[in-house]
Amino acid sequence: MRIDQILSRFGYCSRSEARRWVADGRVRIGPDPARSTSEKADPRTVTIDGEPVEAPGGLLALLHKPAGVVCSHDPGEGPTIYGLLPPRWSDRNPPVTSVGRLDKATTGLLLLTDLGELVHRWTSPRHKVPKLYEITVDRPLDDSLIARFAGGDLLLEGESKPCLPATLALTGAHTATLELTEGKYHQVRRMFAACGYTVTALHRSRFGSFTLEGLAPGEWRMLDPVRDAV
Repeated sequence: MRIDQILSRFGYCSRSEARRWVADGRVRIGPDPARSTSEKADPRTVTIDGEPVEAPGGLLALLHKPAGVVCSHDPGEGPTIYGLLPPRWSDRNPPVTSVGRLDKATTGLLLLTDLGELVHRWTSPRHKVPKLYEITVDRPLDDSLIARFAGGDLLLEGESKPCLPATLALTGAHTATLELTEGKYHQVRRMFAACGYTVTALHRSRFGSFTLEGLAPGEWRMLDPVRDAV
């Protein structure tokens, strides 16, 4: 890649600003200063301000989303998850985006990446990625919900096809876990609403094989898109 493409692709500066970064000696290819923005290099051999290019093979991270932030790049919608992340990530091209969304009140696990193939793989219905939610509702849960959610015939308001079978486990009078493989809009809340319940708290604790172990709300950790995205 050209040096100006590297600086732009990985969120350091625009291609028009790259000339100044090179002139100021901020970019090196191996041990040598870059001579021109048109010079080509493997991003893995480039350092910027003495540091290797961040995630040259594509970025993948896991975030513990807290309540009160939205999964949007639009600050007009309120505080966003991207305010919890390094600003450079939003300047990558393509920008880092969440794999699916959690609504503002929902907490838990979000994957973030700039690799479109991972977004497609993990959001495509045909891949049936399991997701585990912890739920609190407004009134005591009835055991009959277990069979109803597992039956594959629960129809949500405004939908023409029923939900796929989902595994519900009651963990308390008002609490449960639900594992499903779909990602319909506000699906968990709508499934319970279809049965006469209001979800008062919702947390996603697992996505595929990923968990939030060791992460407090608002914290994130880097993953390896080759090793971990299996």
